[in-house]
Amino acid sequence: MSGNTFGHLFRFTTFGESHGPAIGLVVDGVPPGLDLAEPDIQHWLDRRRPGTSRFVTQRREPDSVEILSGVFEGRTTGTPIGLLIRNEDQRSRDYGDIAAKFRPGHADYTYFRKYGLRDHRGGGRSSARETACRVAAGAIARKVLGDGLVLRGAVTRIGPHRVDPARWDWDEVDRNPLWCPDPEAAALWEGHLDDIRKAGSSVGAVVEVVAGGVPPGLGAPVYDKLDADLAKGLMSINAVKGVEIGDGFASAVLTGEENADEMRMRDGAPVFLSNHAGGILGGISSGQDIVARIAVKPTSSILTPRRTVDMAGGETEIATKGRHDPCVGIRAVPVAEAMVACVLADHLLRHRAQCGG
Repeated sequence: MSGNTFGHLFRFTTFGESHGPAIGLVVDGVPPGLDLAEPDIQHWLDRRRPGTSRFVTQRREPDSVEILSGVFEGRTTGTPIGLLIRNEDQRSRDYGDIAAKFRPGHADYTYFRKYGLRDHRGGGRSSARETACRVAAGAIARKVLGDGLVLRGAVTRIGPHRVDPARWDWDEVDRNPLWCPDPEAAALWEGHLDDIRKAGSSVGAVVEVVAGGVPPGLGAPVYDKLDADLAKGLMSINAVKGVEIGDGFASAVLTGEENADEMRMRDGAPVFLSNHAGGILGGISSGQDIVARIAVKPTSSILTPRRTVDMAGGETEIATKGRHDPCVGIRAVPVAEAMVACVLADHLLRHRAQCGG
């Protein structure tokens, strides 16, 4: 299987399956001398960890990370950093009834057509369990980026219900289990998700990630555009079906006057009067906040019977049992943050290699 590595100078390769003994990754290109210990990575893994509320899968994984290489006496050595996360709460029996059936909305059918076999236990390699590795890589990427860059994510929509921008409070994100920056919307979402969960169904979400303190100049104007790499990284997350940078699709209904981010001089430096572009112009960061949004589809594993076919070509029905997220977009927030961090760290190192500084 190809495509297990992401990045250029800052790059990571992940391995492992949902119901195997462990998952893990190797991170290469990390500069030497950075402070790094297991708690620095564990902090971010704990934010993604399953079983933390009634609104996410109840699989109980501690996601305890082990550093195997690349760190000596609390500092990176410049050699590949090996990380291991052991799986401790697999319930493979939950998938026994669907071993020969293709789950609608999942990668079962396409995976089987490509490789001629598949691991039916939670999707194997195609499972969102792999995203824990991305979060670990993102923790290291944040070390590369330094404390001057502030990267935050939030859920801005669940199903038909959106946050009110007038009530946006970043501190509120840490006060509720839904990563919601609007306390009134969070209360509404809880009731909505309880109804969805009791019905054995699922719902989609929109996640927004904002990176502040990004220096101007990251990216390149043709094939290595910063927004193109962000789109690839975010689109590679399980269940993501759309990516926006800045105003995204909303910019299609604006006029040129409305969309242009005008500039003025303030205290001897140019400033932008708006940020429709989401902090990226011509594939290169402008120094403004980088704003990216992802659309996350509803969890495909639901209790409601769905029509499908089996591996023998027979028509049948399937209802997926087990422990699943009623809204997978909730736990996508730390994963999206991590992918943005990895892309920015990669482009920061590439910028330094070409332009210095």
